[in-house]
Amino acid sequence: VQLVESGGGLVEAGGSLTLSCAATGEFVSVEKMAWYRQTPGKQRESIASIMPYGTTEYAASVRGRFTISRDDNKDMSYLQMNSLRPEDTAVYYCFARIIGDFEASDYWGQGAQVTVSS
Repeated sequence: VQLVESGGGLVEAGGSLTLSCAATGEFVSVEKMAWYRQTPGKQRESIASIMPYGTTEYAASVRGRFTISRDDNKDMSYLQMNSLRPEDTAVYYCFARIIGDFEASDYWGQGAQVTVSS
């Protein structure tokens, strides 16, 4: 099982980007999906999560600007980021708790750099 991210890049402040994360491989289902971000010297922080039935949670720093969604037919999650600020610059990681035949396991994407210029 792998999580493959796409969609990072450079954007001006006030702009938008969408990150995508695809779960590939063999598994039964995907439970929690989430997005984290990390800057040098800081711990990875959770910024958005979504459960299979659609319940979402957001960090205060992104609430109202970022939207997490999922497509369970494609085993994908998305992070729509609007009104981006320079302080949003970070490496963004997707996360998924994936249900296999016998257990649930946590997986991370490879990371996508998002840089917001002022």
